[in-house]
Amino acid sequence: MKLRSFFLVTVISFGIMGSVVSADVTKGQKWYTKGCKSCHGTGTKGAAMHTQDEWDDLFANGGEKIIKAHANDKSAAYFNSDDFKNRAKDIRDFLFEYGSDSGNVPAC
Repeated sequence: MKLRSFFLVTVISFGIMGSVVSADVTKGQKWYTKGCKSCHGTGTKGAAMHTQDEWDDLFANGGEKIIKAHANDKSAAYFNSDDFKNRAKDIRDFLFEYGSDSGNVPAC
């Protein structure tokens, strides 16, 4: 009985910690709408530009490839800012959640 209780507490604790440290799809949607929509269209259109694996690749290594993709446009300064670095995980999670191969459609 003690072993089962310990196991249950452990599983619940890891579940709570996992949700606390993960990025936030809703926040990512907010930041996408605020900063990306003007160039890339609605969240539905923007997220569907790539598959989930492609979004992972673009945001890998601190968003190295997505930063490079925007290096020559008006948003270049934003992508090199601390603001982007702080929000990149949320934006990535939003785009990943609704990537073209996800089967999900955002409500924005």
